Amino acid sequence: MALAVCAGAPARAHVSEGGLVLLLPTDIYIAAGVAVVAATVALLALLPARAVAALFRPRRLRPGRGSRARRMVTNWAAFAVLAALVWSGLAGPRDPLANLLPLVVWTVWWIMLVALQGLAGDLWSRIDPWRGPVAVARRLSGPPPLRLPARLGHAPAIAILLCFVGFLLADPAPTDPARLAVIVALYWLSSFAALVLFGARWRYRGEAVGVLMRSYGRLGVMRHGRVGLTGWQLAAGRVPPAGLALFMLLMLGSGSFDGLNETFWWFARMGWNPLEFPGRSAVIGQTLAGLAVANLVLVAGFALAVRAGLWLAGGGRFRRAFRALAPSVLPIALGYHLAHYLTSFLVDGQYVLVALNDPLATGADLLGMGETYVTTGFFNTPASVRMIWLSQAGAVVLGHVLAVLLAHAIALRELRDPRRAALSQAPLAAMMVLYTLFSLWLLASPRGI
Repeated sequence: MALAVCAGAPARAHVSEGGLVLLLPTDIYIAAGVAVVAATVALLALLPARAVAALFRPRRLRPGRGSRARRMVTNWAAFAVLAALVWSGLAGPRDPLANLLPLVVWTVWWIMLVALQGLAGDLWSRIDPWRGPVAVARRLSGPPPLRLPARLGHAPAIAILLCFVGFLLADPAPTDPARLAVIVALYWLSSFAALVLFGARWRYRGEAVGVLMRSYGRLGVMRHGRVGLTGWQLAAGRVPPAGLALFMLLMLGSGSFDGLNETFWWFARMGWNPLEFPGRSAVIGQTLAGLAVANLVLVAGFALAVRAGLWLAGGGRFRRAFRALAPSVLPIALGYHLAHYLTSFLVDGQYVLVALNDPLATGADLLGMGETYVTTGFFNTPASVRMIWLSQAGAVVLGHVLAVLLAHAIALRELRDPRRAALSQAPLAAMMVLYTLFSLWLLASPRGI
């Protein structure tokens, strides 16, 4: 995947980019959004600890009747679909907006499924395309012959995550069907080999897609017959290891840079006129450097906020506090993911339906849709653009509000003293208020192609 970023290829548009420039009074909306998050911080200082804990207390529903055999069927079905998509990428149309592989990878999986995973709960385990083949391989070969060194922690997953984001943001042609088919096939094969060789440890420490999906899945409202406020699983869960905590922070940092690197501001930093941009191949180095710096700044800022909070609270173990509070950024990451990709989903989701209707571009009409045209008319009227913007801003603000609530609940769980918990959260809460301003600015900023 890292090699693919450096390889030359014709430049194509990034899957999530667009040329929409908002003409709404966004300064008013941004100020209101920041005020909501700031008010949440102030309110938490007044709420009793029991009220905060009650927010994240789940309710038990009738337990579902899960079936391992049924899950194995869906896992094999997912593997078959993935194999068919790879074949489509190699043999289907060359147009990324007519080939199912890039549409499914970037629109159905990366936009829609990630969002559903974070909103509803763990869907990925039911459609994990490795579980079925790995189970068969285990029966044939026996237990894993190798042991993944514990000292590696989540380093393999972190490295793969950064390679994936680098490919998404810096590769000249991330939507090219044949190119993407090779990368998807190589990633599946290498992960399959690692799962057979190292067993479950690779699934939870090395296979970055699964680690990312499970992290978002812990935000879901439902799990094991219980339902609660988004984040209740994290509020009640165990403190993650250091590698996984860092992975979660990189999810937020990478998503934020995904938005930043499209703005006119970022083009100016690189010395390019966005209206005369020569293509992604001209800025691969700058994009990868920007991604690294953005993540370093976020991790350093988060660590500084945690350490300052412990100093205000009268002390505490920094490493444990850093690990415990890292999951609180996941609602922000999910909220920005929903907001950032909303416009892309509204357009590319239509292309998915068109491609399903005629997957090989042979004139078929499998869904009975007839001659269908993709529309972008909802970008042309003030009412619809205002609705889109308010939906995006609402997702960002709600994500930050949930993050503030979750961080406070975790601090209460760890410190067991309402006063110390409130003091420890002051710097982190201030950081989240500023991050709200930054995220809303990203959404409202003019973007290049």
